Amino acid sequence: MNPMTFSIIRHRLFRIVDEAVITLKNVSGSAITNEGHDLMVSLYRADGTLLMGGVGFLHHLTSAAEACKSIIRRFEGRINEGDIFLLNDPYTAALHTSDIYLVSPIHADGKLVAWSACFVHVYDIGAMNPGGFSPESPDIFTEGFSSPGIKIVDRGQMATDVIDTLLNMVRSPEMVMLDLRSMVACNNVAKDRMLALIAKYGESTVDQACAELIRQSEESFRKRLKELPDGTWRSRQYMDVNGETATVHLTMTKKDDSLTFDFTGSSPQSRYALNCTKWASLGGLFAPLFPLLCYDITWNEGVIKPVTMIAPEGSIVNCRRPAPVSVATVGAIQSVNNAACATVGKMLAASERYREESTAVWHANHFALFKFGKNQHGTESIGILTETFAGSGGARSFADGVDIGGEVPNPISRMANVETVEAMFPVRYLFRRRMKDSGGAGKWRGGTGGELALVPHKAPDGGIHYVLSGKGAKHPMSDGLAGGLPGAPNAYIWAVMDPDPAGQAQRPLHAQHLADIPGDHKRISWGVFPLLNKDALYVRWNGGGGYGDPLDRDPGRVESDVRSNVVSVSAAKSLYGVVLDPLTLDVDTQATSALRAQVRQVRIHEARQVKA
Repeated sequence: MNPMTFSIIRHRLFRIVDEAVITLKNVSGSAITNEGHDLMVSLYRADGTLLMGGVGFLHHLTSAAEACKSIIRRFEGRINEGDIFLLNDPYTAALHTSDIYLVSPIHADGKLVAWSACFVHVYDIGAMNPGGFSPESPDIFTEGFSSPGIKIVDRGQMATDVIDTLLNMVRSPEMVMLDLRSMVACNNVAKDRMLALIAKYGESTVDQACAELIRQSEESFRKRLKELPDGTWRSRQYMDVNGETATVHLTMTKKDDSLTFDFTGSSPQSRYALNCTKWASLGGLFAPLFPLLCYDITWNEGVIKPVTMIAPEGSIVNCRRPAPVSVATVGAIQSVNNAACATVGKMLAASERYREESTAVWHANHFALFKFGKNQHGTESIGILTETFAGSGGARSFADGVDIGGEVPNPISRMANVETVEAMFPVRYLFRRRMKDSGGAGKWRGGTGGELALVPHKAPDGGIHYVLSGKGAKHPMSDGLAGGLPGAPNAYIWAVMDPDPAGQAQRPLHAQHLADIPGDHKRISWGVFPLLNKDALYVRWNGGGGYGDPLDRDPGRVESDVRSNVVSVSAAKSLYGVVLDPLTLDVDTQATSALRAQVRQVRIHEARQVKA
């Protein structure tokens, strides 16, 4: 087709997705959506295949495609112009029940020509625990409302009986309704702009452009794969819940113009809600693949075709119903993200042509911490601690990782302002900042994670409670690359004050460090906990992985890191082999050279002992 027309239509498709995202954020009243950017908007062809992947959490691009295809199968002959369908069953297509998909058919002159789809993590879904992440749930049946497909808008009219039934099952129904309305508005904008495009160029021309876009993506991706070395790369990720360890084992094989991701050897499905389904694992491996290998290629069905996934049924990455999956997005799915990021990074590092594109693992351990209870305004509130979206950048082959630099699977993730949280919940931040020594050591340092501390403030009931879940705090997960070390693991500490009838116990009102917070420090990572009276909550999130041997890092950069308070003097010496003057913090060049030579000799000696 005419290349100018093709280029214009291609860019219009990008703009349609962008405008729909803006609509979704502006209509939503939830911080997890409009500040944390836990969302996704994409366009799909008439058969449900991915046409144009948008920004947000990229795990959902392939899962929403399966949602469209499932709706096509389930509602064959009953898909009308103006309909909108809801789907959130993890065993059909969704990642977990709280991530609701709304998919909308787009008709031109009575013919189904495309689909738009979006998701948000809704305010609540009626699970055992508030907020949707339900660590206490033993099965899918206690994880809230779940539908393999239901029509909520029929020929342009809201199906109020269906909506009322859903809202009757959730906490804070007014906020859940606002979530649904934001997605309806998002789909309406996508549909209107798509129809305007078709009206201008004609349905057949737009369809031809869409087919060409997918063909080009497949051709470009296969060409890139051929330019990369053939080989097999492996990665393991570990998760810990209440002392039980689960493993995600990935073997990635690249041959000619195809990629195979094989999860054989991963742990059996867990009794805890870490599990994920097959569709979730597929989305999990594509989430880092899109930005790392296809950064200049349109994300659509053409990129999906060269990739094969093997995920044994009954494993933690392809669980059987009714295994619980509510924590999947911060559990097995993110472990799949990390493992895929690690193996793709190793493949890129093995390529002379693409070595500069390689990266260590970024923010690898999300924490789902949902606060709930009566706020200072006297109303019930539920909300996530959005610092989990702040992330940390993995080191690259030519530069340090970005401090608190987001994550690979969501290019637009970010955390809410402190003031937003304090306005919605009866809490006060003691501090929130970069975490010293959290970035993985290497020739190029991993980006730092962060740390924060919260206390109750003006709480009607003396405080609130929170649901905490994730992959635990035992194992480092942000793997380093090419000799780089992993980022520091997460930590969650509940500082509990003993009952004090006289009210004389010190409160941590002015604490600036964890050590300054009084009380009994209890390490936690899974369950429901109080934040009451004089308690405090401390959270540390992981840094990115390092790249290259830490002994090869420029001592001047280490000195700068120490002066910037992101690396300690002790870590400079023990990890980087850099000796600093204790008073001036200047590098002692002679002592540094001697120490590094000594460390290298110790390595050689230890390696010889292992061989012997």
